Formats: sequence, structure tokens, C-alpha cells
Amino acid sequence: MPYEDRNYLQLVNEIHLELGIPGHYAHDRNLHLFEEAHSLVTAEVDANGKVHQLTEKTSQHWKEMKHAAARDGIHLIMVSGFRGVDYQAGLIRKKLEQGQIIGNILKVLAAPGYSEHHTGRAIDITSPDCPPCTEQFELTDAFAWLNRYAGEFDFSLSFPRGNRHGFVYEPWHWACHDRSEFLQ
Repeated sequence: MPYEDRNYLQLVNEIHLELGIPGHYAHDRNLHLFEEAHSLVTAEVDANGKVHQLTEKTSQHWKEMKHAAARDGIHLIMVSGFRGVDYQAGLIRKKLEQGQIIGNILKVLAAPGYSEHHTGRAIDITSPDCPPCTEQFELTDAFAWLNRYAGEFDFSLSFPRGNRHGFVYEPWHWACHDRSEFLQ
């Protein structure tokens, strides 16, 4: 559920303080605050029964891209779609409880409020021949197919090697850039 702008920013700041995220995080990493999506649809339910939600247009683009890939013999699997601020904070809390330090965590996870997943337009993708969310995905036929055709469906790779945001290389993380859906 979306928050009023002022309340949302206040919530994000409170979570950052709790988690020990530096106040200069977004500025130093050249990141923009992403609001949570206002309206989501079930894009698909995976084999484990997990419901993946996206914005309606992103869901449509995903389904079209997935079907086109299947026609070419490529099986794309959605690992993750929409994640709210609270869920993102929970992911970071788990890593902190495991003894990881916040600086290292923020190389692999965006701080709450700064994840593209909040928009309902980002998808983590894998294929049957690859463990989810691993760099190994770049060696798959699915990744090669995405590099060639994803743009036709308004998707692009968000975090290539050496990206300006300081995130690790994420060949699995693709976002839909249908301009009509930007919340900001």
C-alpha cells in the first residue's frame, strides 16, 4: 500500500536509522527514492505457490516476453517481482542477524525505499539450468536471449558490471521501462 509522500519518506528514514544505513547512502550511490506501486496484479504464481506481483503493464510486457522466449525454446522463470519497503527491510534484517555488515549488504540489496522492486516494474529472472540470483545466469541461453530481445518488450538490465550505483553485477535483475508507469 502506498504512503503519502511525507509519511513514506519519514518511514524510509526511520527504517534506515534502525538498520544503520548511512544518511548519505542515496546521495553517494546516485540513487532515487522509489515509491511503492499504487496498483499491482498477480503476474504469475510459481511452482512453489509463491505469488509474484507486478504493475499491470509490466505484467503484460513480462508475459509477452516470456511467451516470445518460449517460442525460441527459452524458459524464463520469475524469481521475484514487487517487494515493499517493509519486505526489503526484512531482507536486510536477516542478513544483519547473520552477522553481515551493512556496507556489504548494501552492495547486494538496495536500502528500503531505493529498490526498483518497490515500483512493481523490476523482475529477478532465472532459467531451469541456473540457480536463482547468481552471476552464473550470464552464461545461460536465457541471458543471451534477454540481451538480444528484452528491449523489444521494454525491459533492460538494471545493474551491469561496474554500474554507477555500486551494486554487484546482477545479470538476473531486469526492469520494465514503460514510461507511462513511472510514479515519479
